[in-house]
Amino acid sequence: MTELHQRGDAGPMAVVRARLNQQVDKVVVGQSHVVDATMIAIAVGGHLLLEGPPGVAKTLLASAVGRACGLETRRVQFTPDMLPSDLTGTLTLQGNDLGFRPGPVFTNILLADEINRTPPKTQAALLEAMQEGQVTVDGVGHSLPQPFIVLATQNPIEYEGTYPLPEAQLDRFLMKVVVTYPSAQNEEALLRLRRSGVVPVTLADVEEIVGQEELMAVRRQVDRVAVSDEIVSYVASLVRRTRELPSVALGASPRAGVHLLAAARAFATMSGRDFVVPDDVVALAAPVLAHRLLLTPEAELDRFTATDALSNVLASVPIPR
Repeated sequence: MTELHQRGDAGPMAVVRARLNQQVDKVVVGQSHVVDATMIAIAVGGHLLLEGPPGVAKTLLASAVGRACGLETRRVQFTPDMLPSDLTGTLTLQGNDLGFRPGPVFTNILLADEINRTPPKTQAALLEAMQEGQVTVDGVGHSLPQPFIVLATQNPIEYEGTYPLPEAQLDRFLMKVVVTYPSAQNEEALLRLRRSGVVPVTLADVEEIVGQEELMAVRRQVDRVAVSDEIVSYVASLVRRTRELPSVALGASPRAGVHLLAAARAFATMSGRDFVVPDDVVALAAPVLAHRLLLTPEAELDRFTATDALSNVLASVPIPR
């Protein structure tokens, strides 16, 4: 997903996005495309998977976004010995009665660090939270606060002691965004940020610049974005085409189409329009669809990637005019 450039009066979305980037720039340099992706996730109520090597400020970025948006943010370090109750909460004896003690999942933004390091049982507990907006403890459902957004991180270069996310859980993430190393210019700017030893102190400078009402106004603005029948057909054709490629064992689900269209509406809003154009869909196709594709073993042996498959899809489906 490329960086956006604001055009004209885009309403609440443009105001919030500009303020958010200004605050996050105090602690993270050169990752504006990740901030935009996070803004889209918050605007449509989706979850975001951040993938990148250690040390590129994935955790710091998520913390800065939560602080700037005035949302409660909790961080959970996922480990192989983590139990579902460590995430969801547990029943404890309070006086003579059993009472529920909420876990860290009861927050607005859950920063799930190294999500692929926790076993399937805990993954399943998080899956319920992501899909249903609630957790079940001892047969009783407990609703999560709204908005509830999971910002999960994973390291693509370490596989020992990891549990690859199942396709069902990957399908719940609105987008997967790759966080790369900064450019030489941005890396120099990063080194100039204030620190106490090696600890960044600029996070304290991040101000709360967005309230709950403004976030709801952004969501209402996105929901009002017009989508033509041609765009709907285009999105459906792209999703269906991913299931027909010989290199793909499992294509995108119908949920993927819903997510792609929602993300395209938010992208259009950020671009200063109240209607979706094909370029919005094309720009979001890779971050929304690539992580949902399961390639055949033969394709993987040929070093064929999900991005290659999507390139073939985009080239084979006519763009509406």
